Amino acid sequence: MKKTLFFIGLFMALAIGSSYAQKYALIDMEYILEKIPAYENANKQMEALSQQWQSEVDDEVETVNAMYKKYQADLVFLAGNEKTKRENEIVAKENAIQELRNQYFGPQGELFKMQENLIKPIQDNIYEAVKDISTENNYSIVVDRASATSIIFASPAIDISDLVLSRLGY
Repeated sequence: MKKTLFFIGLFMALAIGSSYAQKYALIDMEYILEKIPAYENANKQMEALSQQWQSEVDDEVETVNAMYKKYQADLVFLAGNEKTKRENEIVAKENAIQELRNQYFGPQGELFKMQENLIKPIQDNIYEAVKDISTENNYSIVVDRASATSIIFASPAIDISDLVLSRLGY
């Protein structure tokens, strides 16, 4: 009787355990993005504009540095009002530089907007492809190995990156 109960309990435990089995898959977002030409073009375009904007900001910083050096050289000859006026000009120019940085590189800046327009649609397409593949194959979890730093090893058999690229037409 005890053996029968043991086998029934073991069978139920295995049945319950297998019904809760979850399927996992991995993607390598860096690998996927490398294979998409539109992403590379968007990155090049953003990098070119970013360098142009940084150069503009650097020129303004050089102008402020020159103003400050001239101010320091002329300091002994300046009267109180002139001294205050020049200090205010330097501070105003520094504030304008900070505003320019925020305009280009800030959280709602031009670079962010460009990224939203160029890269987000590509990422959304990848997400939709992963979601479709996950639904079709009953994957409970899909992990991005490029951003998951705690993954030490993963079997290539569960990597669906090429399947995602195929679904996207690459």
